[in-house]
Amino acid sequence: MERQPSIQSSPAKVTMKERPETERPYEKCLRAGAESLTDGELLAVIIRCGTRSCTALELAFSLLNRHPVYKGLAGLHHLDIEMLKELPGIGNVKAIEILCVLELSKRLARASIKEESDFSSPDYIAAYYMEDMRHLSVEKVMLLLLDGRHRLMKEILLSKGTANSSWVPVRNIFVEALRCEAVYMILIHNHPSGYPEPSREDLIITRQIKEAGELLGIPLSDHIIIGDKCYTSLREQNMM
Repeated sequence: MERQPSIQSSPAKVTMKERPETERPYEKCLRAGAESLTDGELLAVIIRCGTRSCTALELAFSLLNRHPVYKGLAGLHHLDIEMLKELPGIGNVKAIEILCVLELSKRLARASIKEESDFSSPDYIAAYYMEDMRHLSVEKVMLLLLDGRHRLMKEILLSKGTANSSWVPVRNIFVEALRCEAVYMILIHNHPSGYPEPSREDLIITRQIKEAGELLGIPLSDHIIIGDKCYTSLREQNMM
């Protein structure tokens, strides 16, 4: 675990410039590279400056512990702009910068996976969407439309709502699939609990879509449920 910098209780506040160079993120990065910085130090560089009562580094550690349940970097993904701004020293600009860095990290994770990869692989699909979906506090249901070579043609957000009720009518799914002339379909959604075991509702809707797809000639190739760094493929588990 990272050791948090102690907050000075005396009136003579130690500023970042007054700290030893080994405790200054900028100097440490120049000397040993960005990989040498702790999570808090990296966040402090993004924040840039603190307040009269705390340094950027102390503010960074406050942010890493801001969420009541999720701590550290994972907790940042669960903070919205209002929760960020509740911390003294975080205004609109800094909150937006932090949110943009988090979004950039998700896109970098996805960009590291080759776009031409085969979307018939559950491992690839789960890796492609993992960082985008595993931190969500509500269920997000996506429809992936594929061509005859299992390449992604289009992704469609079907619903995003509460953890217990997020499904849309089956008819809406096939309206989109027919409009795009898709050859195959894949459903993917997350479980906010972090556990990707399919629910009874998941199995029922999968069966309904699969049967309708067979009649319309647009088969449902798989239904993938994203958990926290894990997933379940209903096809692999013979639950289709």
